[in-house]
Amino acid sequence: MSIPLGGPDEVAQLLQAARAGDEDALAALMPLVYEELRRIARRQVRRERPNQTLQPTALVHEAWLRLMASRHLSPENRAHFLGIAANAMRQILVERARARHAQKRDGGRHRLTIDENMLRESGKPIDVEALDEALTRLAETEPEYARIVELRFFAGLTVEEAAEALDMSPATLKRRWALAKAWLLRELEGRG
Repeated sequence: MSIPLGGPDEVAQLLQAARAGDEDALAALMPLVYEELRRIARRQVRRERPNQTLQPTALVHEAWLRLMASRHLSPENRAHFLGIAANAMRQILVERARARHAQKRDGGRHRLTIDENMLRESGKPIDVEALDEALTRLAETEPEYARIVELRFFAGLTVEEAAEALDMSPATLKRRWALAKAWLLRELEGRG
């Protein structure tokens, strides 16, 4: 479970100080976000194909290193940071999947179709490359919808948390989440 924060921007402030080299800020930041990051990583790894070998702890550590190295990272609050971290984990998994496919002699890519239950938390494996490609296309036309998918599906934020991170009402977020899911399902079914 997540540890309650002193304020909505405490994680952002600690992250900024930690990236500037403040060891105390880094020591204070890790306990605030580590378990939440592991929860996100476990969810993402569980959705991967069975032959995926990256463990959640390793995924968290690799994402953490990327986040600390990023010069353009400026989260506004805890939910925003978790969304950014979830996106970093997604990119790591996509890169690993692409590397696996590049190593195959036939270069063939086996895709799974994604059904409504997969976007709801079913735990079935998902072709992370196909989902990433669809999400990239969605971001080109509807960046806010893509951000909602990142926060809800990848970061596992509740409707209320995602709505707060995006500064919109929960009702609006629910409607846009439903539209984003429908769009993704249509895109992914057409690629199977």
